[in-house]
Amino acid sequence: MPTPRTRKLWLAVSAGTFALLLVAVTVGFRRPPVETPVAQVGELDPTSQPIQFPHDTHAGQFTMSCQYCHFSAERSVDAGIPPVSLCIGCHLEGIVGGRTEQAQAEIGKLRSYYAAGTPIPWKRIYKASDHVHFPHMRHVAAGVTCQTCHGEVQEMGVLEVVAPEAGDLRMGWCVSCHLERGVSRDCTVCHY
Repeated sequence: MPTPRTRKLWLAVSAGTFALLLVAVTVGFRRPPVETPVAQVGELDPTSQPIQFPHDTHAGQFTMSCQYCHFSAERSVDAGIPPVSLCIGCHLEGIVGGRTEQAQAEIGKLRSYYAAGTPIPWKRIYKASDHVHFPHMRHVAAGVTCQTCHGEVQEMGVLEVVAPEAGDLRMGWCVSCHLERGVSRDCTVCHY
């Protein structure tokens, strides 16, 4: 049986080791916070997107599921951006060419990217900080709709800014949602 002196020594060594580990983690390995550029109100000129993609036409008028284009959302961390080959499936010459001159011009741009074999250089709007993991597949599997975070996309034209529903993608907004739904708030759920 350990003596009282041995127990005190063990406690002192354990406390010292824990303190050193805590200092190493919080100071020694600390990276400065990385500001992730996410479009906020007024920061992104809507004409800066390479193609003026109308979500209200595709998801609204034609009631296309978000996951038709963002097909990796149900099985991946990222929702993904559809490849040009998916878009051109409907917008080949002679199939869907657009009803207005503006739509025809945008579809023309799509066809040009396809003909050149280059991806569309979309400007990112939604991005969580680098120290946060947002696994789309877990949220889709839990029945969280795309609109919960991204707003009523089926009513939006060209996505320009983060929807107010996303709470600027800040931790408090996510924690509130987890509280409402009775989901774990353990740090390692999002920070791993």
